[in-house]
Amino acid sequence: MSQKNDTPVLVVSLLVTIGLLGAGFWWFTRQSTGGLGGLLGSSSSLPNETANETAATTSPPPAVAESFAGVPNVPSGLFSYGGSTTWAPVRGEIDPLIQTVFPQFRLQYRSPLSGTPGSGTGIRMLLDNQLAFAQSSRPLTTEEYQEAQQRGFTLKEIPVALEGIAIAVHPSLAVTGLTIEQLRDIYTGQITNWNQVGGPNLPISVYSRPNDGGTVDFFIENILNGSPFSRSVQIVPTTTQALRDVAANPGGIYYASAPEIVGQCTTKPMALGVTANQWVAPYQEPLIAPSQCPAQRNQINSTALQSGEYPITRRLFVIVKQDGQADQQAGETYANLLLTAQGQNLLNQAGFVSIR
Repeated sequence: MSQKNDTPVLVVSLLVTIGLLGAGFWWFTRQSTGGLGGLLGSSSSLPNETANETAATTSPPPAVAESFAGVPNVPSGLFSYGGSTTWAPVRGEIDPLIQTVFPQFRLQYRSPLSGTPGSGTGIRMLLDNQLAFAQSSRPLTTEEYQEAQQRGFTLKEIPVALEGIAIAVHPSLAVTGLTIEQLRDIYTGQITNWNQVGGPNLPISVYSRPNDGGTVDFFIENILNGSPFSRSVQIVPTTTQALRDVAANPGGIYYASAPEIVGQCTTKPMALGVTANQWVAPYQEPLIAPSQCPAQRNQINSTALQSGEYPITRRLFVIVKQDGQADQQAGETYANLLLTAQGQNLLNQAGFVSIR
């Protein structure tokens, strides 16, 4: 009797045991395949987590918005800005379109009271509270960061585009290209005649803007390795004047932002290379002769700039004062507008290269 009565109990116990073992196996396998707490899950998920972290640090963030109209919290008011002359195409072609969409976001360009316009003077004006934000063709220096901290705020640089530095020579100059080393030697006075780089027996006339702009700072630091210009370098106040001088002088040479050189009609953009005979042009080939301009114009070689094949490139920055005030909002909004899909496309059309 007792055995018969025990049979149902044994059956129930066996079923409960099987159920518990099955639940335990299900829990363990679930944790091992995807749960954050499973032992196998912790190790097997590491490669994917590492890949995601790498992608987050190497891939550009998504665009702020597709168009200007999609940018939120655009402030109202009159905001002064200034800085790099490289940004002239942006101020002339893109900023008016921004204000068409947001007429309450009024932008006013201001030149320095003394000295020539440039990245350095623009950042100085920002530090002196003369601007809401600044446009720069170079990153901030340690000294500028430190001065901002001494004044009770910080400065932030927001990259918005990529740009090349182009070399302008006379259209008749029979030189195929220059290496970076040859360019350095020309500006430091080691090379003084075009016949030293495979050209005609013609003295080189070297031009530069004053040493107060981001382009000049960049050129001295990255091309001349910090060496000073030769005493023979002729300093001219503006790129417009320098290009006129090169156009009138068969031996002339000048450097500037690629959008300022590539598309104009009076000089020739020079191909460059890290090594001899490995020339990369800043323009889309074939070269359009001055006689065909302005009906046709040379276009920026965006592919070579974006890939790094063209040897002299840099980033453009919006410099923002981080103090929690309206100027900070204006500067961050301006950068966000340029980082929209519409803004990046317009920057491409203006001769720069999008970073998204």
